[in-house]
Amino acid sequence: MSMYPQHRGLPQNASRLNELLDQIRAEFDNQVRLNEGYEQQIQQQVQEAQLVREKVYQLEQTHMTLKAKYEEELLLLRRQLEAARGGAPQPGMPGPPQHGGPSNVPPPPSIGMGNNLFQGIMTGQGGQAGLPPQPPPQEQGPGPQQHQMPQPPPGLQGPPPPQPPPSQQPPFQQPYQQGPGPNGFPGQPPQSTASPGPGSKRGIGGRPPTGPATPQINNPMPYPPGPGASPQVHNQPTPDHRGPMPPHPGPGQLVNNALGDLDPDRLPAHSKKTRDDWFVIFNQQVPRTLDVELVHTLGHESVVCCVRFSHDGKYVATGCNRSAQIYDVNTGEKVCVLQDENVDISGDLYIRSVCFSPDGKYLATGAEDKLIRVWDIQNRTIRNTFSGHEQDIYSLDFARDGRTIASGSGDRTVRLWDIETGAAMLTLTIEDGVTTVAISPDTRYVAAGSLDKSVRVWDIQQGILVERLEGPDGHKDSVYSVAFSPNGRELVSGSLDKTIKMWELSAPRGISNPPAKGGKCLRTFEGHRDFVLSVALTPDNAWVMSGSKDRGVQFWDPVTGYTQLMLQGHKNSVISVAPSPAGGFFATGSGDMRARIWSYRSVGR
Repeated sequence: MSMYPQHRGLPQNASRLNELLDQIRAEFDNQVRLNEGYEQQIQQQVQEAQLVREKVYQLEQTHMTLKAKYEEELLLLRRQLEAARGGAPQPGMPGPPQHGGPSNVPPPPSIGMGNNLFQGIMTGQGGQAGLPPQPPPQEQGPGPQQHQMPQPPPGLQGPPPPQPPPSQQPPFQQPYQQGPGPNGFPGQPPQSTASPGPGSKRGIGGRPPTGPATPQINNPMPYPPGPGASPQVHNQPTPDHRGPMPPHPGPGQLVNNALGDLDPDRLPAHSKKTRDDWFVIFNQQVPRTLDVELVHTLGHESVVCCVRFSHDGKYVATGCNRSAQIYDVNTGEKVCVLQDENVDISGDLYIRSVCFSPDGKYLATGAEDKLIRVWDIQNRTIRNTFSGHEQDIYSLDFARDGRTIASGSGDRTVRLWDIETGAAMLTLTIEDGVTTVAISPDTRYVAAGSLDKSVRVWDIQQGILVERLEGPDGHKDSVYSVAFSPNGRELVSGSLDKTIKMWELSAPRGISNPPAKGGKCLRTFEGHRDFVLSVALTPDNAWVMSGSKDRGVQFWDPVTGYTQLMLQGHKNSVISVAPSPAGGFFATGSGDMRARIWSYRSVGR
């Protein structure tokens, strides 16, 4: 006889099992209700945070309105004081800087991914996260209204527009100077240059675009074509920029880099160079070693977002609305227009970045439609189309291996592509929108600037971060442009904080999985009066170039940090600057719907 009782209670055990299942089901339902309650609480907190953001936004608008009102009153009083003193502005009393006005204010952004990306580089906006900055006031200076001149058809060069009478001749544009401009003409504030972006999908009052909005000029001014020579720059030995800062030129003599504060009419003839529609101011406190001259003016039918030379220096490409264009540097003639005819013709589609392949056969373009197109220039056909970015593409760079392309986008990624395989090689993700990318001369590293004020450098082969350039010596606002030095040992960056910085890279070589380090900031170049939108180094490593929203281009000595000259050759923001890899020339692209080719040469050496 078995010592264990027989299992005669099977129906009772089944009842017990059902009871346990009911308890589990009841507990599960209870947890579901708790989760729903937590989700409701989270949603309420998100709504409260949004209300707080909107309240802070409204307070900011009130503050900006009051500030603008006070500055208008101060400006009126200052002008009355100047008139009482004889009409000329007094030294040390420049006009107030421009601030965003309260008109046409977009709604505050909702909480969500990517909302701390900036709205636009041309609308007076900063790059900090959180509250969106405001567009500039739509003010016009005294004088007759300027009318838009008709543009010639693409590929045809029309006659130069007629010049206005002397009393209506457009003056040189002194950035943000409210007193009389050069040649006795009144100054003119910058024009609004914001565009809605691709297509007509961004309605008024909608969500701000997640990146630097390409500007659209409302009232472009006509210019006469200017003559210019094409001198070549002398070969200079590559300087070492890592040494200590040299002393000032003389006892008690402080070098002033703020050349934009100077009035050309009050400067001696030897410290300036004045032409019909452009001028140069040379820094009087350092030896003059450089000269520039206008070579060609390249008219466009929209804002010129980017300029780039071919590696042999014979051609320059520009990116504008719906097309990329290629010009002969020697003659200034347009030799090619690259436009995707399969794209919807309605609305805008700005080409934000262009880049030649090293052999000059291909041109890569990045646009607002999130696509990278690699064009076969000779056949005018698209060789590759790369898709994958989720936001506008702001920057491209072609590696010297001839097959790798780096791209940066507002979707917070840097991506590398192989044109031979037609596939993505690597995706690098960061915390905020990517505004600019550059590949090192040895094709080992890729650098990127971001809205979060940092510059990052990755090892391409290993896909690891090796440098993060930030901190107390770093930028205080979004970084809009980065460029490697020709030797690859330094990196320059330009920012919305109005400065350029030169970094000594300290990435370890030959070490697998090294920790990310912060490079040393060798120099900070200060002197621009507004956002620095583009930076580059000349191929001989002798000069740092920068273009700014203050409409100026400056050449900086990378050893001393002093500016050599300031060129004012555009009537709107200088969005892009690019030196020729062959030396002797550089190009500028601007919101005034023109690109210009310039020559530079050494003097007095």
